[in-house]
Amino acid sequence: MPRIAEFDGIIILLYYDDHHPPHVHVRYGSHQALMQIDPASIAAGALPRRVEQQVLAWATRRMAALQANWDRAQRHQPLEWIDP
Repeated sequence: MPRIAEFDGIIILLYYDDHHPPHVHVRYGSHQALMQIDPASIAAGALPRRVEQQVLAWATRRMAALQANWDRAQRHQPLEWIDP
């Protein structure tokens, strides 16, 4: 599963050809969550509150880049790194 971003110990991953709705996987230490892209929200799993707020703010600012990577993954194209 390709990493598409990493910051402050938070890892954002995206599976190729994953199920809808568009989402990414978030890892922080032993915590894991599935984050829907639009609107940015935690759909499954759990993160510490501070980390959840940070990830949701980051995703909201980068929604277009996340959606573009989702579209690339659905077409099995190389994914782009998203800066923190």
